[in-house]
This record gives sequence, C-alpha cells and structure tokens, in this order.
Amino acid sequence: MSDLLDNAWFALTDVLNPHGPAVNAVKSYSPADFSVHFFLQLAVIILACRVVGWLGQKLFRQPQVVGEMIAGVVLGPSLLGLFFPELQNAIFPKETRNVLYVGAQLGVGLYMFMVGLTLRLDHFQSKAKSAAAVSAAGIAAPFALAALITPFLLTVPGLFAPGISQGNATLFMGACIALTAFPMLARIINERGLANSSLGTLTLTAGAFDDAASWCVLALVLATFGAGPGVAVIAIGGAVLYTGFMILFGRKLLAPLGRAVEARGEMSSQMLAITMLLFCLSAFLMDAIGIHAIFGGFLIGVCMPRGLFVEELKRKVEPLAVVLLLPMFFTYSGLNTRLDMVNSVSLLLIALGVLAVSVLAKFGACWAAARLSGEDNRTALGIGALMNSRGLMELIIINIGLQKGIIGPTLFSMLVLMAIVTTVMATPLFEAVYGKKARETGELDQVDGRLASA
Repeated sequence: MSDLLDNAWFALTDVLNPHGPAVNAVKSYSPADFSVHFFLQLAVIILACRVVGWLGQKLFRQPQVVGEMIAGVVLGPSLLGLFFPELQNAIFPKETRNVLYVGAQLGVGLYMFMVGLTLRLDHFQSKAKSAAAVSAAGIAAPFALAALITPFLLTVPGLFAPGISQGNATLFMGACIALTAFPMLARIINERGLANSSLGTLTLTAGAFDDAASWCVLALVLATFGAGPGVAVIAIGGAVLYTGFMILFGRKLLAPLGRAVEARGEMSSQMLAITMLLFCLSAFLMDAIGIHAIFGGFLIGVCMPRGLFVEELKRKVEPLAVVLLLPMFFTYSGLNTRLDMVNSVSLLLIALGVLAVSVLAKFGACWAAARLSGEDNRTALGIGALMNSRGLMELIIINIGLQKGIIGPTLFSMLVLMAIVTTVMATPLFEAVYGKKARETGELDQVDGRLASA
C-alpha cells in the first residue's frame, strides 16, 4: 500500500513536468515559423470543414460535424498526404502539431462546456433508470464481446504488441468498442434539435458515463505498460471525487454567477472572465489526473446556472468555439490516421468482423437495455443508433494505444475504419428508426421550436 501511495503521489506531482516531444522533430522552428504555419493551418482547416460539411449535408444528408470529421481525415496522410505529400507536409509539418494539439483541446473542451450548459437535469432525473441501464449495457456488452474476439486477434501477427497479456489486450479492445463519440454525439443531438429532449439527455448522460469508464480502463492498461499503478489511482479516484463534489455542491457554489448576470441583465466581461477561468481549471484538473479535459468542461457546464446566464454565455462563446476552434480537434486526429494499412482480403475480413462486433455490442446492447427499462421501441432504436457512433474519441484512444505500444499499425487502421463507419451510419440510421417518424408526428418540430424560442 505504501508503494502504491508513493507511486500515486509521484504521478500527481509529475503532471507539469515535460514528458518528451509529441513528435519526432527534425527541423528547428522559430516562434515566427510556428505563427506562420498556425494561421495557414487554421485557414485550410476552416475551408476544408466548411466545404466537406456542406457537401455532406447536400449530397448525403449528414450533419456538419460528420463532414468535419471526414475533412480531418482528408487533410491527413490518408488522402492529401497520399496524393500530394509535399503540399501536406508544407502545410502541416510534424514540428507544428504540438501547437495544433493545444488548439484542438481548447476547441473540444469549450464545445463540451457548451453542451453541458444545455443538459436538462430534470429530464435526467426522470430518465435516471433508463440512463443507468443503457450506460451499463454500453459498457458490459463491449467488454464481454471483446473477451470473445481478443484471443483470436492475438494470433494474428502485428495486431497487438508482442508479449502483451490477453487480459490487457481484452481491456483495451473493450474500451475501444465501449466508447461513444461524446463530442460528436453532442453535436448530432444539437443539430437534430434534441438537446432539450429526454432522448437527447438520456443518450448524452449514458455516453458520458461510457466514455469515462473507457478512459478509466485505459488508465489501468497504461499502468501495466510502465506508467505505474499511481496513474490508475489518480485517474479513477480523482474522477470520482471531483464528480461527486460537483454534483453535491457545484450548482450551489456557482449559483451567485447566475444571480449576478440576472441582476445586470447581461454578462459583463468580468463575469465572462470568471466563467472561463473556472472552465480552464476544471479542464486542467480532469486532464491532469489522466481522464480528459473535455469531461472537466462538460461537468462544470452541467453545474453552471441556467436562464440568462446560459443564453449570454452561448451567445458570446459558442460561435467561436464551433466555427474556429473545434475543427482543429478533428484535423489533429486526422493527421495521425492511415487508412491504407488494411491491404489484404484476410485483414479486410478481420476489420469487417471487428466492425460487426462493435455494432452488435453497442447498438444492440443499448437498444435492449432501453427497451427493458420501459422505453418504447422507436426511442430505444434511436438511442442505440446514437450510442453506436464513435467518432474521433475512438481515434484519440487508439492513437494512445499505438503510441504506447499496445497495438500495431494494422489494428489501429482497422479501428479507424470502425470509427468512421459507425459515425457515418449514425445519422441515417437514427433518421430511419426515429427521426423520420418524429418529424411526421411533429415531435422534432416541437423541439426545434422550443430551441428557437430559447
């Protein structure tokens, strides 16, 4: 126990120390060089996201966020780097990606902060049973199926790192399958006018719990790969303590912010500065303990005052976060994605098998859990369709697995393919099983009307 506590204390105090370069630098860049590249990268990212997003909406009826995810992959080595490698390297040299990473984390953290502001706690309380059941099923089924397929995957050379134990491989695969694309899920729900609906709140809540559980499992796996058990202790213990504190005391402590905005009739610059300070501290805390900054942003957003405070904050912050900052998150992950690694029939069949298992584990299990919790079949199918989306949260966790030597490039590419397919299929599947009927009955129109009036 003493060694465990010592290891945990070392992990906590080591947060602000350097941990090596994010990329293998081969050139020396001055601050001015970083600045020149950064603004060019932003311009290219915004243009690509707008164009691909518009094409996705017009041609395939996909939400803007799916187009942005695909635009990130387009700008990476899978397309632009494949056909125009010199151009891609000139715009996105490896040495500048550290700066892009920070912008990406700010963008996705701010967006999840905005999502937390729209979470309807009254809907969550009324749907607590369903949310807990869906979340539990969305975790248990992926890990059970991962336990079935991992022994076979371990026999295929190059998928996992040599010498990895079956237990660690199973935990990692389970975490990958259990992930829900929390930021993308939130964006789809917002764009479909479901942010204030019970279905949207239930799905967001279950997705948040599933992602948090997956990150905790990843921390356990990383602890056996040289990071030490202190990483897992800090990650899980810190997340439980901070979440419990915010749920019990957060809304009361932050309530004066809302009263100040109501009394003034608007949000002053000073109040905005205080709010952003709290957001940054919350994101830092969750990032420092080894979970992810987005959960800190989302959690403090949930606890912020409602009413005029939310209206003013969204008016001042949301456009910049969505249009300028969030696309950096998709592009950074796309720069690390290679889709040309699955280059044989046998590997393609394995990739399709992983995809099928992932859909069964997430869509099927969440649908069944929602039905058993009393939801009607149409709502349960809608929940399953949304929970099955994995997006770039999947790319984040498998990038970590690749960097830490848990998986090889081939399995990485298979999981990238799974992430893209399950994300692209989320919107048409949701429309087929829920959205179309909801529009015919006027259900979604009523939700959209409430959002417009808000």
